[in-house]
Amino acid sequence: MAERGGTRGGFGTRGGRGGEGGRGRGEGGRGEGFRGEGEGRGRGRGEGRGRGRGRRGQRPKEESTKAWVPVTKLGRLVNDGKIRSLEEIYLFSLPIKEADIIDRLLPGLKDEVLKIMPVQKQTRAGQRTRFKAIVVVGDGNGHIGLGVKCSKEVATAIRGGIILAKLSVIPVRRGYWGNKIGAPHTVPCKVTGECGSVLVRLIPAPRGTSLVCAPVPKKLLQMAGIQDCWTAAKGCTATLGNFAKATYAAMAMTYSYLTPDLWKDTVYTKAPFQEYSDHLANTTKKFTVGVSNKNY
Repeated sequence: MAERGGTRGGFGTRGGRGGEGGRGRGEGGRGEGFRGEGEGRGRGRGEGRGRGRGRRGQRPKEESTKAWVPVTKLGRLVNDGKIRSLEEIYLFSLPIKEADIIDRLLPGLKDEVLKIMPVQKQTRAGQRTRFKAIVVVGDGNGHIGLGVKCSKEVATAIRGGIILAKLSVIPVRRGYWGNKIGAPHTVPCKVTGECGSVLVRLIPAPRGTSLVCAPVPKKLLQMAGIQDCWTAAKGCTATLGNFAKATYAAMAMTYSYLTPDLWKDTVYTKAPFQEYSDHLANTTKKFTVGVSNKNY
């Protein structure tokens, strides 16, 4: 008996099935042994559980203080201080491909996770479960973004959702219900957004009304900086993703309606890529040690 399992003590101190190199996995099989040193087929319940693969899922943390190295022309102009506001980007409808552009131009941006839900795909081996994160970002001053990301891990889904939400940041126009006294506090006119079966309508409200709406559009309106608003919704609003997307689409419509105060002519200037073409052309080539070309 000593050859196969050693002495039988309490759980965790047993020699297990095989001791060193027997049928157990390593020194002690089910005990406190270090798995992987034995050559047998046993199970072993030592440190880490599982089949001797060590601790899974724990990776070294990424450094959040890395210097931003832009890879697009727009990113280079923002990083060099040539473009100082998002309005310059919106004026020429330039696509934003880097989330760091939003971080640089909107330093006070806040993010919040609306929902994390598991989604499954049927495969031959069973179900493959992933996690879907719905994230909203906003600065409370006329900017809002919504991102949806699906990933195997919750943390990765949230991180990807924040990046997608930053890339989809849009301006939200605010206006008045009656006399133009004080700062804008509500939506400028009745606007409607739709996604799936959900239809959301935003209606201007007098100052002091607050946000009369469900919790989901309330969070988006707060992060956009709208203080007073009536809402009407129909459809399956229990589908949180469609409800949030419909509200986001309604807020995007605030700048699509041309009111008389926007009738004045817009003085267009050169596009940033055209204005700073000389600056973009002066690119410094980076060489690594050991390259064949020594003319640097």
